Amino acid sequence: MANPIPTDLLPRDGRFGSGPAKIRDEALDALLTDGRGLLGTSHRQAPVRGLVARVRTGLAELLQLPERYEIVLGNGGSTLFWDAAAFSLINNRSAHGVYGEFSAKFARAASAPHLAEPARTEGKPGTAVLPEVTDGVDAYAWAHNETSTGAMAPVRRLAGAGEALMIIDGTSAAGGVEVDLSQTDAYYFAPQKCLGSDGGLWLAALSPAALERTARISASDRWIPQSLDLQIAVENSRLEQTLNTPALATLFLLAEQVEWFLAEGGLPFAAERSRRSSALLYDWAEQSTVAAPFVAEPHRSPVVVTIDFDSDVDAAALARRLRENGIVDTEPYRKLGRNQLRIGVYPTVDPSDVEALTHCLDWLLEHQD
Repeated sequence: MANPIPTDLLPRDGRFGSGPAKIRDEALDALLTDGRGLLGTSHRQAPVRGLVARVRTGLAELLQLPERYEIVLGNGGSTLFWDAAAFSLINNRSAHGVYGEFSAKFARAASAPHLAEPARTEGKPGTAVLPEVTDGVDAYAWAHNETSTGAMAPVRRLAGAGEALMIIDGTSAAGGVEVDLSQTDAYYFAPQKCLGSDGGLWLAALSPAALERTARISASDRWIPQSLDLQIAVENSRLEQTLNTPALATLFLLAEQVEWFLAEGGLPFAAERSRRSSALLYDWAEQSTVAAPFVAEPHRSPVVVTIDFDSDVDAAALARRLRENGIVDTEPYRKLGRNQLRIGVYPTVDPSDVEALTHCLDWLLEHQD
C-alpha cells in the first residue's frame, strides 16, 4: 500500500459500521467459553430458554420497561417485523413519517392488499418528520433513528391520535439512545447495532394496547402466516423461546452486551458513550474547511454520524483509503448518493478510537493524491 496512514494515528479498533456493527472482544471471548455448551443444543430445553430469559429480563431493566409491557422476540430482523406489523398490529390503515430509506420501507410494507393505503408525511433525507394525525388511522409509525441518514426523531404520543398505536423503529437507537417507552406501543429493534450482537432476530417492547390488538387480530378471520403472527411470537416469548430455532450466538452476544451496559450504569452509560463519540465527529466536521454535518440540529443522531464533503474531496476515495488502513465501513448509505461518510458510533465503539479517526481523516485530507 502506497503512503499508508502513520500507525501512531490509527485507532486501536477500526470498525465503524452502521450495522452490522462492532462486537466487543470480551463478548466473543465469553461465547467461546461460557457459550460453547449452548451452541448446537435444543432451543426448547432449559439452558437456551434460560438464555432467552436473560435477554428479556436484561432488556426490560435496561429500557426501564413500563408496567404490563412485554419484551417479545422472534426470528428474522426489523424487515420481518414490518411485515408482521402489517398483519398483526395495523387494523385498517397506518400513517408514516418518511425521511429516509428505512422509514420509507415500513410505509411500503404497510401498503398491503388487506389494508387501506397508508398516509405518508414526507421529509427530505437528513430531516425528521412525524406523521400527521389523520382520520381513520389506527397506527402511526416512524423511525427513532433513521439509519440511512443519521437523523433522529422524537419519540412521543401524537396529540389527537386517540387510541391509535405508536409503532417506533428503534433498530439503530435501542441500547444507545435514552427513550421513554410509555410513549410507544411497539418499540422494535434488532441486535446488530447498539446492542453489540449479530443479526437474525427482531425484538420489541409491546404495550398492553399492542398486546391486546395483536391477540384480537390473531383471533379474527384475517389470514396471517405463522412467522408473521405476533400473537404466536408473544406466546413463545412468554415461554422463553421462539417459534423456530433462533441464532443462539446472537442471543448469547446480546445477553452479554445488555449485562455489560447494566454493570456500567445502564442506558445512561451507553447513551453517554455514543454522545461523546458523535460530538467528536460533529465538532471535527464543523471546524473543517471541506466538510460539514449532513443533518442539522436538533435532529443529529448520537449513534450514526453522516458528514458531507465539498465537491473537490472524493469521499468514496477517502473511504477506500481508510479501508486500506484497516478502518472499515465508513461508506455512505448506497441509495442516498451523497459525497459523504457515514460513521457508526454505537456504544461498543471507544470514543478514543473516534478521536483517532478524526486524526486519520486530517492526515488523508492533507495527503490527497
